[in-house]
Amino acid sequence: MKTPSPAKIRQSSLRTRELLIDAARQLFARFGVEKTTMNDIAEASKRGRRTIYMYFNSKTDVFYAVVGRELDLLCQRLEAVAESPGSAPEKLMSLIYTHMDTILQVVMRNGSLKAHFFNDIRRVERVRYKFDLREQDIIASILEEGNREGIFFVRDVKMTANILQHAFKGLEVPYIHRQTHRMGSQEFDALRRAAEYLVFRGVGYRGEIRPITPPTMTDDTTNQNQNLDKTTES
Repeated sequence: MKTPSPAKIRQSSLRTRELLIDAARQLFARFGVEKTTMNDIAEASKRGRRTIYMYFNSKTDVFYAVVGRELDLLCQRLEAVAESPGSAPEKLMSLIYTHMDTILQVVMRNGSLKAHFFNDIRRVERVRYKFDLREQDIIASILEEGNREGIFFVRDVKMTANILQHAFKGLEVPYIHRQTHRMGSQEFDALRRAAEYLVFRGVGYRGEIRPITPPTMTDDTTNQNQNLDKTTES
């Protein structure tokens, strides 16, 4: 029998790991992290407990992997925005709404897991740290592009990107509350205008600030609003 090549062994290992992560994500979304056991993950993935412990030392490690994969999706979308055609101001504004909409989709898609994005900040922040750094690099690339074009006037690109990225994170909960009808439209519009003004004036942009229509929720997201209410209130 022919021995599999190292490349095929790695591919098989990656597929198994992704299978375990996906099974865990679905269980976390349905039952919550605390109520899900390693036995549950083994049964759902049709793999043995021994296989799981070959990839993860504990359920906490599985949780980190699940959140990490969701955040990787966010970074992929932000990188696509940075590489898209358009001016630096357009990319920066699109980046904000892409960030918000992706976080909203992650939260809505993950059922009971979404409570951990709000209630277990310490664990989530531990996973988010390296992704925050990636996002800051993406923001910095747009700021540098604006500087080269003479549109932005940012002296310290790295520090400004750091501040903007933390500001985007601070808008996540208000954005989700608006999209799930927890915040009034007038209140949110005022917040949006203030954020746009601070972002663009803060980077030295003196042109016209043309608002970008935020992404609208899909029918699937709308249908999950009631579940979001039940989870975040529990």
